[in-house]
Amino acid sequence: MSWYSILPPLIAILIVFWRKEVIMALLVAVASSEFLLALQGDGNTLFNTFINTIERVVSVASSPGNSRILIFSILIGALLAYIRESGGVAATVNMLMNKGVAKSKRQVGYLTMFSGIAVFIESNLSVLTAGILSRGLFDKFKMSRARLAYIIDSTSAPVCILILLNGWGAYVLGLLGNYEMSESAVSVLWGSIGYNFYAIITLLIVFYTISFDKVHGPLKKAEEQLEHQKTELQEEVKGTKARYMLVPLITLIGSMVGFMYWSGDGDIASGSGSKSVLYATILACVVAYFLMVSSRQFTHHKLVDIGFKGMGELLPLVAIVLLSLTLGASLKDLGTGVFVASLVGDFLPLYLVVPVLFVTGAVISFTTGTSWGTFAILIPIGVPLIQALGLPPSLVIAAILGGGVFGDHCSPISDTSAVSAIASGCDLLTHVKTQMPYALFAGGLTFVAYLVTSIIVL
Repeated sequence: MSWYSILPPLIAILIVFWRKEVIMALLVAVASSEFLLALQGDGNTLFNTFINTIERVVSVASSPGNSRILIFSILIGALLAYIRESGGVAATVNMLMNKGVAKSKRQVGYLTMFSGIAVFIESNLSVLTAGILSRGLFDKFKMSRARLAYIIDSTSAPVCILILLNGWGAYVLGLLGNYEMSESAVSVLWGSIGYNFYAIITLLIVFYTISFDKVHGPLKKAEEQLEHQKTELQEEVKGTKARYMLVPLITLIGSMVGFMYWSGDGDIASGSGSKSVLYATILACVVAYFLMVSSRQFTHHKLVDIGFKGMGELLPLVAIVLLSLTLGASLKDLGTGVFVASLVGDFLPLYLVVPVLFVTGAVISFTTGTSWGTFAILIPIGVPLIQALGLPPSLVIAAILGGGVFGDHCSPISDTSAVSAIASGCDLLTHVKTQMPYALFAGGLTFVAYLVTSIIVL
């Protein structure tokens, strides 16, 4: 793999921060990646670049797993529109405040964080549940949607990688199962929990942010801008019944668990996250539809209009999700992740191997926009290092997992960032800009923690 394989993601990131245009940045990055791939073949390079870019988008969209993610991202718009227009959001906000569950910023923050933790079974469902539940509350207490996006994004993946009874755990176990180590794959994975410093530190920072109502950097500016604005709560729709929001939300969570159990043939951890979250979202939309029809305040035609309007509001973000997935597939063929991983050489002192694996995982995840793809690239590199150098298996695996999540939290081309923006109703670039300082701080502390641990253990 050559050095030029790193150019497409760098181009995307530069355009994002220069022009503030995510869709254009992703399109240029995909086209440049396909151009580099076309150079390796024969014929008209420019023509092949144009055709291959289109075909790459088509192939990614036609993948069953990716199609489910895209349809789910669109349908979330309909679900959000239904619970908003029904008056369920305003009613739920009023109910939670009246019951004393959400009477302050701190209580609202705890509710958001712990609802995300409770739904640890799937990262998209975690951000979605916490985002839907807390949108109206954040508006009520004049807290920015950027803060909401930060809390739900920085809660979901760390929790999923610490509480491994989910698809994340099953996926990593599958990768580890291909190798023979002194310990079983299960014991290595469970042992990694205590060493996953990035996930632990990130959750502690989220807890600090909520407990002390303190925000810093760009997130503080976002909060100050909100305070100077005349806040118009999305209460153009007056509160009606809380059930119009809570019943679809409970349906979403309950059916997600059920579909994970069903698609995993009785084993929740082996279930399909993309299938389950799509089926659960559709079922929640159907329940919300029938609740609103039965109220006799909405006709079928009115609900169809509301649903399509809600879907339309999310189309730009859905396009970003599609192009992020497309860029990841193109960079995989180009070998970007493998090239970055190859920079971890044998010349490193033993105590630097684990910290450098963490940083390498972050760089791969940041430049490719995928944490799971990072795991797939680095675990086959990390396990031979464990076998050859006698490194603690759980420590190495934890560094790889933490690095993947860290890079994903910082990346403007990550599909996870886009889904978090969808769930919170926040602009994607605002979310990335406000979350990055927190992620970098946690990442810096994690690097030091791995360095100190490696010196002590090795």
